[in-house]
Amino acid sequence: MNTRETLTIRDLEVKRGGRVLVSRLNLVARPGDLIALRGPSGSGKTTILRAVAGLDSFDNGTIEVGEARLEGGPGPDHTMRHRLHRSVGLVFQFHCLFEHMTALQNICLAPVHVHRTASREAEEYAHSLLAQLGVESRASALPRELSGGEAQRVAIARALAVNPPVLLMDEPMASLDPSRRAELGGLLQRLACAGRTLVVTTHDDTFADRFATRVLTIEGDAVT
Repeated sequence: MNTRETLTIRDLEVKRGGRVLVSRLNLVARPGDLIALRGPSGSGKTTILRAVAGLDSFDNGTIEVGEARLEGGPGPDHTMRHRLHRSVGLVFQFHCLFEHMTALQNICLAPVHVHRTASREAEEYAHSLLAQLGVESRASALPRELSGGEAQRVAIARALAVNPPVLLMDEPMASLDPSRRAELGGLLQRLACAGRTLVVTTHDDTFADRFATRVLTIEGDAVT
């Protein structure tokens, strides 16, 4: 990892169709943090992650991470989005792996085609990530051939392939049985201990209480 970066969110507000989804959220997440973001469905947890990742615009506030600074209004321009993607990785709840590509090809896609990494170098790093995550033997498997836990690990490897200091994860425990949840919790804890910043949305209180360094709960307009 090249840098140690802090994610700072100030007065984030998101509205959709006249409804306030996120109201005045403030958050500072530092390297080594594993922050669990809890709240009922519809409370804005996923909306927050998508705003930080630059996928959705927001109405008011600022988001800063690395060299990227996002402000309320239209989404980031190409330059700012590029800066952001060097600092932030996002793992979607349902993995969103490309079905026609193998696990290895999914992981190499962004490094090769966005960051212009040489194919051999990208593949070597992808294999090392798969090995660290315990699924190196599944490198040539298509997404439909992976179990839920394997697909989750491949999705994490894909997010880590560009070495982002900040990793966002949306409900990573949702498709896993209890033993796999504990296994993944330990993995995320190790990633945080290695100096990354993790923000994870979850409904799993056991995961939050056992593995998170901090738990934030969205209740109406308040975050506690």
